[in-house]
Amino acid sequence: MALGIIGRKKEKEKLDKILQSNQAEFLAIYGRRRVGKTFLVRQHLNGHIVFELAGTKEGAKEQQLLNFFGEYLRRTERMKETQAPVSWHQAFDYLASYLSGLPQPATKHVVFLDEMPWLDTPKSEFVPALEFFWNQHVSKMDHVLLIACGSASSWIRKKLINARGGLYNRITQRIKLMPFTLSETALFIQSLGVNLPQYQILELYMAMGGIPFYLKEVEKGKSATQLIDDICFSPQGLLREEYKQLYHSLFRDAEYHIAIVEALAARPQGMTRTEIAADTKISEGSLSKTLEELCESDFISILSPLLKKKKDAIYKLTDLYSLFYLKFIQPNQGAGSRIWEQLSKQGAYAAWSGYAFENICMKHINQIKSALGISGVYTKHSSWKFKGDDSLPGAQIDMIIDRADQIIHLCEAKFTKENYILTKDAAAQLRLRKTIFKQASQTKKAVFSTLLTTYPALQNKYYLEEIDSEITMDKLFER
Repeated sequence: MALGIIGRKKEKEKLDKILQSNQAEFLAIYGRRRVGKTFLVRQHLNGHIVFELAGTKEGAKEQQLLNFFGEYLRRTERMKETQAPVSWHQAFDYLASYLSGLPQPATKHVVFLDEMPWLDTPKSEFVPALEFFWNQHVSKMDHVLLIACGSASSWIRKKLINARGGLYNRITQRIKLMPFTLSETALFIQSLGVNLPQYQILELYMAMGGIPFYLKEVEKGKSATQLIDDICFSPQGLLREEYKQLYHSLFRDAEYHIAIVEALAARPQGMTRTEIAADTKISEGSLSKTLEELCESDFISILSPLLKKKKDAIYKLTDLYSLFYLKFIQPNQGAGSRIWEQLSKQGAYAAWSGYAFENICMKHINQIKSALGISGVYTKHSSWKFKGDDSLPGAQIDMIIDRADQIIHLCEAKFTKENYILTKDAAAQLRLRKTIFKQASQTKKAVFSTLLTTYPALQNKYYLEEIDSEITMDKLFER
């Protein structure tokens, strides 16, 4: 087992299985920027890599080919071709010749092409050359694993996984690397020698998500509040400027992506496609493409409302760092040191933390199902919104778990620093919401109210009357 990798159990098992296969393999690895794709490959497949090339952001074809040739010369110890390739067809011909001359391995030789979308520069003919390289050469080499990796997930899916040309159905394996769960985040932070209580790990996660590259900035001897101040607000903090680079490094026309993200940040409860179009003024064709790319790259999520049509689907900003940046970092740059300690005591913090905690619960639906004892039950999670009519007022429920065994959970997320207390008014609101939902949806399923909290709620008379089940923060940290 490779050292230094936290979590990623399924991904490591899949890589090991691929290495043992008796055919040539073409693996696509994709996922959000900074999520650890390159680290996983280099660490776990270190002894198998015989060629590695990383694309350069906005690098010209000539520069990319020179980078290729530099790696080629190192790998061949300057014993083969001596003239730099002038095209990708020629470069891949060099690589095919090099691979065919290597001794047969016990498992597989790995060719790792990282940030592949950056290699595909305009008019470079990179994809046709890659098609020929695979179809003519590598597909016949049972001892070779070709890995295409990239953060521009939409490019990987369009040009490789869902390709319609010469690469149609050629991808044999795929891994979508997701951000760390809370459990993996806790393990990662512990591996840095840092011991923090679950609540403070949750605070960090709310600000930066489960992104390993961000989390490695966590230092010993500091509280979550101090760490967020240092990493997000100090002039040298990694996440103070990350937002400006994040979208432009992934998308060629990032202005549209940023416009949608910022519109959704202002409406954390979510927006329909129609509302996004009206707010951003992006044309229909560009809107479809941009929304798809943001969903593929895990910056936004789409929730299909229960019992409603596809056009009523809700888009939500679920990238925790982007939400935190736009809510707090961007408006407070230059505000001085220890700003987070002050901001976390203001009213805006309560609203943001509620949405962030709700997002985290959505990302940990498997842990919630396990806590409810329904891991083996088919479920759909969605949202629900009712505008109101002559007989019923409007209502919105941001998280619903719809079970195949005739039960629906209406979930209420509450992020608090102490034990949550359900008041008389809050209980009345939950009761009214459930009534409206039953009447408006006309569901025949049993409807339960489920409370998602940080610390156990006080079981007063209102709790006992209205709450059917409760899931606390510690359950979200389970594997």
